[in-house]
Amino acid sequence: MLLLVLGFLLIILQPSAGQFPRVCANVQSLLSKECCPPWDGDGSPCGELSSRGSCQNILLSQAPLGPQFPFSGVDDREDWPSVFYNRTCRCEGNFMGFNCGECKFGFSGLNCTERQVKTRRNIFQLTASEKNKFLAYLNLAKNIPSQDYVIATGTYAQMNNGSNPMFRDINVYDLFVWMHYYASRDTLLGGSNVWRDIDFAHEAPGFLPWHRVFLLMWERQIQRITGDENFTIPYWDWRDAEDCEVCNDEYMGGRHPTNPNLLSPASIFSSWQVICTRSEEYNIQQALCSATGEGPIRRNPGNNDKSRTPRLPSSADVEFCLSLTQYESGPMDKMANYSFRNTLEGFADPQTAISNPAQSGLHNALHIYMNGSMSQVQGSANDPIFVLHHAFVDSIFERWLRRHRPMLEVYPAANAPIGHNRENYMVPFIPLYRNGEFFKSSRELGYDYEYLQEPALQSFQDFLTPYLQEARQIWAWLVGAAVFGGIVTAVLTGLVRACRKKKGGTSSEIQPLLVESEDYNNISYQSNF
Repeated sequence: MLLLVLGFLLIILQPSAGQFPRVCANVQSLLSKECCPPWDGDGSPCGELSSRGSCQNILLSQAPLGPQFPFSGVDDREDWPSVFYNRTCRCEGNFMGFNCGECKFGFSGLNCTERQVKTRRNIFQLTASEKNKFLAYLNLAKNIPSQDYVIATGTYAQMNNGSNPMFRDINVYDLFVWMHYYASRDTLLGGSNVWRDIDFAHEAPGFLPWHRVFLLMWERQIQRITGDENFTIPYWDWRDAEDCEVCNDEYMGGRHPTNPNLLSPASIFSSWQVICTRSEEYNIQQALCSATGEGPIRRNPGNNDKSRTPRLPSSADVEFCLSLTQYESGPMDKMANYSFRNTLEGFADPQTAISNPAQSGLHNALHIYMNGSMSQVQGSANDPIFVLHHAFVDSIFERWLRRHRPMLEVYPAANAPIGHNRENYMVPFIPLYRNGEFFKSSRELGYDYEYLQEPALQSFQDFLTPYLQEARQIWAWLVGAAVFGGIVTAVLTGLVRACRKKKGGTSSEIQPLLVESEDYNNISYQSNF
């Protein structure tokens, strides 16, 4: 029965966002440096005949980068994706995808004109049926191959500059594990030399937008392979948790009865094989992760180094982080002080916002606390708790956006670490997404969070805060205007009553006077959204 289901699903698979499109992983595409596949709807490249898009030269950002990466021309990810392709599909309107065959996030319908906003929910608020369906979807993704994407098993130089393609198939779940690895891997410099101070998804401004895109793509892929267009990623609200509440066989897998570093045999995740966890081995071999199995998921929550991560994050930690007004600051890396991004990522103290890489707070604290596969950056997505965790981190990012309503210019345009400037394309996604395109409300991208929709005090406060701040600036004027208005109203009312007593007629000449104040009509509040 399972084989029949998998076979059916393979037939209905549709294109989605990912890494190297299968149709472009060949000698012709690599040598021509062009990835403009035809859209099935009309057979033309990028659906050009249907005005969905066209094949265009890639426009790369020329903004200066920070000093963290002192090399040029040594890493395939520099100026992504120009080492592999310099012409791709540029989609029009609400169309998206490597061949413009999809709708942008937040849109649906035949012509991508229907707006939609779906809700991500707390995993503990799911019914038993909904929770079991989510677990089944995860397991299906681990066991069904990606039909539209492949991964690179060698660098462009190892591919002989495109004349010897090195790609392989991969299952849907591991495709995302591999992409997370590829974005965060070290630079191979030849011999046994590597450069470690590089990461296209962490330790810099793009951390939050990158993972936002990652989750959106992952969510859409699950919708595709299951046919469940209403599926959304659940989140785990870990604030003030005393232990790993999802680490049991009902949810994400309990502890093995004889080996505390492994998962319970009763969990479906105990049979999963991890990939891309042996970074030192890859570095020595000057090779990329080939996505071969490297053993079971490891997890021993709570038995971590307490000197680095003494506890799970608290509500107070989150609230302090949300109070920070600067998205980014200083060197825009893990040494940034008073940076919302760096504090939420966990390199700055969640009580002072001062950088302290020796400690792990907020986002990082969860990874370290899990004490296993989740604790190593490049392979952390192997543990399915990764998805629940990052969905909640994204919700904190969303709360900050709603509270402070930053303009796009708040996101750094220049001098950020490599790959993290506003107009840089995110590694390793094709189709292409710029960092700045996802520095906006989740509702514009088609999703919301259940707890942000509830009329809870904090959510209401997040909504009111910017307006209250502006109201304080004009408070004295408002009070004065109210007093003056009251006096004027009283005087006019008195005059009208006096006139009525003096003359009881109904002529139009003695109808009540209507007063319109231009000052009140011109009162408005500025919004950056």
